[in-house]
Amino acid sequence: MAFNNVFSRSIGNIPFSQGRQFVRAFAVSCARRCSSENTEPRSIVGIEEETPLPAQVFDDASAVTTFHGISSKPFDKATAQILMSKLDESDVEIKPDGIMYLPEIKYRRVLNQAFGPGGWALMPRGEAAHYQSAGDNCQLVTREYAMFVYGRFVAQTVGEHQFYHKGQMFFGKACEAVKSNAIMRCSKDLGIASELWDPKYIVYWKAKNAVLVQAENARTREKKYLWKKKEGGKLFEYPWKEVSELPKRR
Repeated sequence: MAFNNVFSRSIGNIPFSQGRQFVRAFAVSCARRCSSENTEPRSIVGIEEETPLPAQVFDDASAVTTFHGISSKPFDKATAQILMSKLDESDVEIKPDGIMYLPEIKYRRVLNQAFGPGGWALMPRGEAAHYQSAGDNCQLVTREYAMFVYGRFVAQTVGEHQFYHKGQMFFGKACEAVKSNAIMRCSKDLGIASELWDPKYIVYWKAKNAVLVQAENARTREKKYLWKKKEGGKLFEYPWKEVSELPKRR
């Protein structure tokens, strides 16, 4: 088998950044070809024969399309127990519109505990999209992400973040918030904080830990009732401010 000649002809126009991947793939291909011909595979200088080909090599094209390893096998019991552990009520927060959530750092900690730092990652599935309303300076940023664990695809979603500000100076922070939102949505598929999507738990937690208060829009003077946490609740973001608490029913 004229290995050196075939190699020199094949690698001619491969970009330098992809050269190493090409060499490894070419070596494995030649080894398989030699094996099928009942001949001894030859080695390449600088390439160890025992080095396996990576399970998945991502390039610009596959990064936005691959579902490598999807549902190939479940995680072990110890990992599953960490992912689906009972939610601590004190960790839960609530948005003014009544949507309950877990701060994104809590999701990161569970993921790091379950898989280890570097064992999981989010891969962007495209560029960020930016929308702006001319009327009230409301801006929306979205981006699609896929989550991989140990090189396996486990979830995909679109992260989003809405904010009020003139110009572009907060765009970087908004993109980071979009990523955090995507982590939360992907983590839902792994069973993390699943109680937040359980109707019975939502009713229970709100009755015990949250309260409705009257708030006023600083620009339009509109008034409406918004939710906040009873203990350690955050102040409402502009343009809303708290006016009074909803009277208790007798």
